[in-house]
Amino acid sequence: MHLAQLNIGRLRYPHDDPRVAEFMDNLERVNAIAETIPGFVWRLKDESGNATSIESGTLFGDPDTIVNMSVWESAEALERFVWQTVHKRFYNRRQAWFDALGEPHFAMWWVPENSKPTLTEAAKRLKLLRENGSTDDAFGWDHLPNVTLWRTQRCA
Repeated sequence: MHLAQLNIGRLRYPHDDPRVAEFMDNLERVNAIAETIPGFVWRLKDESGNATSIESGTLFGDPDTIVNMSVWESAEALERFVWQTVHKRFYNRRQAWFDALGEPHFAMWWVPENSKPTLTEAAKRLKLLRENGSTDDAFGWDHLPNVTLWRTQRCA
């Protein structure tokens, strides 16, 4: 099995607003790093190479929602990317660019090798996590006993 992850957010400002330029201008760089991490399998992207233009508002109840979805060979591979690359710097600045959603915005679940989850499936997994907390069907970092770096980042 591989690990799928969905992370959604609502930008505070339009994509072309200078206040989110640092985030938008570095998407390609951060995504390219993800693709070089041992254990990376796949990520959702459109013709531009990222997923910010993929319409997902109907799935998540907000037309300004942007998504990030990827698949990894293991939780440890995803953990290395999130907490031990430049991604961490952008994660730590997320409040400058994204509204707080007030509910879970990140979910993980296991998928068979060689499968690519759909946004519809991902939305269902996030809904399960929001309704039930971490279970085997949808979970946060707290559900994975072999990863610990998230604990120092105050996220769940």
